[in-house]
Amino acid sequence: MIFVSACLVGEPCKYNGGHNRNEKVLAFLADKEYLSVCPEALGGLPIPRDPVEKKGERYISRDGEDHTAAFQKGAQAVLDLALHHRPTLVILKERSPSCGSKQIYDGSFSGKRIEGMGYTAALLRQHGFRIISEEEL
Repeated sequence: MIFVSACLVGEPCKYNGGHNRNEKVLAFLADKEYLSVCPEALGGLPIPRDPVEKKGERYISRDGEDHTAAFQKGAQAVLDLALHHRPTLVILKERSPSCGSKQIYDGSFSGKRIEGMGYTAALLRQHGFRIISEEEL
């Protein structure tokens, strides 16, 4: 079993209502059992929504609204699924405030990237799950 960010398999759950469909990811998953997950949707955030970036320990939208609780709820939902299904690999969307495994945006909404992990990626890694991004596949 593999977990994958839902946006990478073409599900329209991105903040702007779009997706990040990735043909390389789809080809890799073609003969494998997988479960697509979107922590932000599982956390109750609407689609579409304002973009969110990590500022300190909080997850704040461009308009200043604090969505930290939704990020926590969504990450916990994904962790609960992972503890049940025990995926051997988790492929997450790089730079996402939930799913980024090596880089996220810096919280200024200027496009500047910093080293860091999204909330869900960090929680899964803390529990021993193997996380990679679509860029590492």
